[in-house]
Amino acid sequence: MYFKDIIGQEEAKERLIQNVKEGKIAHAQLFCGGEGIGKLPLAIAYARYLSCQNPNDEDACGKCPNCVKFDKLAHPDLHFVFPVVKKKSSKETVSDDYLPEWRELLKETPYFNLPMWLQAMGTENQQALIYVKESDEIIRKLSLKSSQGGYKIMIIWMPEKMNTECSNKLLKLLEEPPAQTLFLLVSEEPDALLTTIQSRTQRFQLHGIQEEAIVTQLVQRYGVQQEDAAHIAHLSAGNFLKALETIHLNEDSKQFFELFVNLMRLAYQRKIREMKQWSETLAAMGREKQKNFLNYSQQMLRENFIYNFRDSSLVYMNAEARNFSSRFAPFVNEKNVIGIMNELSEAQRHIEQNVNAKMVFFDFALKMIVLLVQK
Repeated sequence: MYFKDIIGQEEAKERLIQNVKEGKIAHAQLFCGGEGIGKLPLAIAYARYLSCQNPNDEDACGKCPNCVKFDKLAHPDLHFVFPVVKKKSSKETVSDDYLPEWRELLKETPYFNLPMWLQAMGTENQQALIYVKESDEIIRKLSLKSSQGGYKIMIIWMPEKMNTECSNKLLKLLEEPPAQTLFLLVSEEPDALLTTIQSRTQRFQLHGIQEEAIVTQLVQRYGVQQEDAAHIAHLSAGNFLKALETIHLNEDSKQFFELFVNLMRLAYQRKIREMKQWSETLAAMGREKQKNFLNYSQQMLRENFIYNFRDSSLVYMNAEARNFSSRFAPFVNEKNVIGIMNELSEAQRHIEQNVNAKMVFFDFALKMIVLLVQK
């Protein structure tokens, strides 16, 4: 992972490089921000830059022995700590027990969240934590002499998952760190850490990825059309993971669009029999797909409400959806938009609670007859 591989975050990259050049390297740094914005890949790229023997003004060289070791995530002075699930065969589980799975996931995609990591471990339905034994491993590793004479770097992903005893031991290390040691804590909930740990780290706040950067990535790497990429980037709100999820949902988007349009037409025409058939079509889908349809419907409703303001820069829909909205948007107004959104939210809640899907969708369809005529 190099700085060039990080999506967006140009200001953050420049700041980190400048800190290295000026020798302003705090021994404990807290990378924090929302999900899917590149905190972990940025921390790894930063660690590589610090370890590189011939860094340039923009990135690590990629050729020196240290960079070659980083390519395999196997540099002897680079250590990882992350939440794990206890193995039945071991009384005390630590990060190294899952290191092969961790490296494999990082090579596959450095942008992932806790559910994706649980899936990689094969422990989707269990709780992952950083246990007290991990602190002993950290002390052991950092007590060793640096093999390359540079920094010993400890990257702790999701430190908020540390139990209390582990947190207290880490605190002592942060107060009296071994020489040439660098802690990079990567957190989505920094306020969940002990206040004493927070006070002993230099906070590095990251913001959402710029829409332009996400668009470029989607077009160049995933082959998404420019117009669709702009729509996806807008919906992602700076979260690249959410953008990737939306790409996968695009396979269903055409069907969702047709279902949404069909319902609105049937509700306007008050065709009850056809609406019942519509609800049965939705009920035959899986729960996840049903929830995705309801999410899609909420997005479409928001876009149609905004469409009424006649500002194209605020509307993120493809040509087909815009064509439909030119006729449908006037039916979404200040009198009914909140009511429709509430009904969609209630339907989603009922689906999550395993309420009979036929009843949920038919009930929602009937309510649309009343809501659409409110002006």
